[in-house]
Amino acid sequence: MRIRLTSIYVDDQRAALDFYTSKLGFSVHHDIPLGDDSWLTVVSQEDPDGPQLLLEPSGHPAVGPYRAALAADGIPAIQFAVDDVAAEHERLLALGVQFTQPPTDIGPAVVAVLDDTCGNLVQLIAEKPPTG
Repeated sequence: MRIRLTSIYVDDQRAALDFYTSKLGFSVHHDIPLGDDSWLTVVSQEDPDGPQLLLEPSGHPAVGPYRAALAADGIPAIQFAVDDVAAEHERLLALGVQFTQPPTDIGPAVVAVLDDTCGNLVQLIAEKPPTG
């Protein structure tokens, strides 16, 4: 069993597409019109055959309260692995990305949290190699 697709709710698919491609560096995998919305997925340029991220429209009535509760508690909706959180933090700051948590050493990993401008908090993580 493998993870092939996961999703994140976004307020505006086109704005999310711009953020996830121009800021985070993902590539479009599918952009299939479906009425007012699209089946819109992105993938990592480092793993183009890997899992896809569906930029899911947030129109369902349960989405607003769910995302508001996560944001109020500072809980990221999704997590992306990076090699160096501090370097990504600096790169993304230079592109105007806002962070709610700067790079923080939490023991086995370094994390940071950013605002994707589409209604979500996103955590970046770099796991440390095991010691011992």
